[in-house]
Amino acid sequence: MIKKLDKLILKAFAGPFLLTFAVVQFILLTQTLLKYLDDIIGKDLGLPVIGKLLFYLSVLIVPTSLPLAVLLSSLMTYGSMGEHHELTAIKASGIALTRILRPVLVVSVGLLMASFWFNKTIVPKANLKAYSLLWDVRQQKLALDIREGVFYGGIPGYTIKVDHKTGPNKDRLHGVMIYDHTQRTGNATVMLADSGRMFTRFNGAYLGLELFHGHNYVEQPDAQNRAGASFIRQGFDHNVVTFSLASFDLNRTKEELFQTNRMMLTIPQLRAGTDSLQHSLDLARQQMPRQLDAYYTYLRFDTLGAAANRRVAHWQVPVRRMPKLTAPMAEQAANRARNLRESFKVTANKLDDLARNSAQYRVEIYNKYAQSVAVLLMFLIGAPLGSIIKKGGLGVPILVSILFFIVYYVLTITGTKYAKEFVLPVGLGVWMANLVLLPVGLFLLFQAYNDSGLLEVDFWRRLPRRLGFPGLRRLTKPKGEE
Repeated sequence: MIKKLDKLILKAFAGPFLLTFAVVQFILLTQTLLKYLDDIIGKDLGLPVIGKLLFYLSVLIVPTSLPLAVLLSSLMTYGSMGEHHELTAIKASGIALTRILRPVLVVSVGLLMASFWFNKTIVPKANLKAYSLLWDVRQQKLALDIREGVFYGGIPGYTIKVDHKTGPNKDRLHGVMIYDHTQRTGNATVMLADSGRMFTRFNGAYLGLELFHGHNYVEQPDAQNRAGASFIRQGFDHNVVTFSLASFDLNRTKEELFQTNRMMLTIPQLRAGTDSLQHSLDLARQQMPRQLDAYYTYLRFDTLGAAANRRVAHWQVPVRRMPKLTAPMAEQAANRARNLRESFKVTANKLDDLARNSAQYRVEIYNKYAQSVAVLLMFLIGAPLGSIIKKGGLGVPILVSILFFIVYYVLTITGTKYAKEFVLPVGLGVWMANLVLLPVGLFLLFQAYNDSGLLEVDFWRRLPRRLGFPGLRRLTKPKGEE
């Protein structure tokens, strides 16, 4: 019977989990694409490049999708079982709620381990692939788009203007003007044509313009007489001009150039980077007093007029032996104070940069653990809450899941920001969302285990009396109770 019960629960959980995971992946992928939409649209990247980019970005959001999918699917599974009185029948047979939750709990632990492995092994590689490709896409020029009445300078060395475009494919041109800047002589070379035809050659590698009834104008300055220049005009009835479109190709940058970014590193590499930054920070702190010692001196003039430097820390000269303050001494002291202030600024900025970089490396390490543990945390919230709500389907579970996920997401973003800004310790900031929601999950599990009517009116009426607020007892008494 127990094995049949496990199969029943796992079968009820598998369908909603796969469905919700796919939906969450689609929603988060759409949100991610909206951030980079301006970098992708209008560049004629082709389906292979766009497909690779979508695949890499979808891999990156898997650790974020898993907690939400587990929360929603577990809430739907146990809510549907409660709605159809299956939970009541199982409990009536003497099986505790914790035993009913165990199959999905085992699956959640497995998903936690899979998420951690995925986060530490696959995500760094996907980051390298995705962001290196995205960098190249951002550097890619917009696709060839010659508009009417607008000077187009997308082709290196040329500026093209067309008055009108006709034809089914807008390849018939009227009023063509081409400035040739390849010789870097300004607008000295111009080609005008009454009409023409635009086409591509050699599988799109070159753009061809077949021009009709036009003239070439070339201005040649005189090297001896700057004011004088010769002017050449040449007419044609038919002319073909070819432009290379190599600048529109997607040039891939070597991925090795991006490997040092912390998002592309594994946990051992992040720890090595953290240790290196921490060592540099400790070394800079140790060198700081020695660098500042030179500024903490004073000048003592003896009878011969020779100057000697002494440290302020060992200043044992009586006041009666101190030299009189002169204008040069005051100016020298002011200069030393200004130099000391600038040295403090430079050193403080260096220490701050090292500390921030070290914190960001540690944030990446803690994130890989915190995102994985969030899978189990969302199960602890979703499964008991579903057994309390006793509602399946896509209505109430989606609303409740979105509410909890928004809280989790906001706490995660806030905690990470506080960790990077040194408002909270790095570990506490990254784990803040899990630490805040863990008591909520345990509370819901306790209420579900004791069959508490958490959503019933009587529960909230009796809650102040249970908590020991005598002033509220009279207000919370149900009618007819003495």
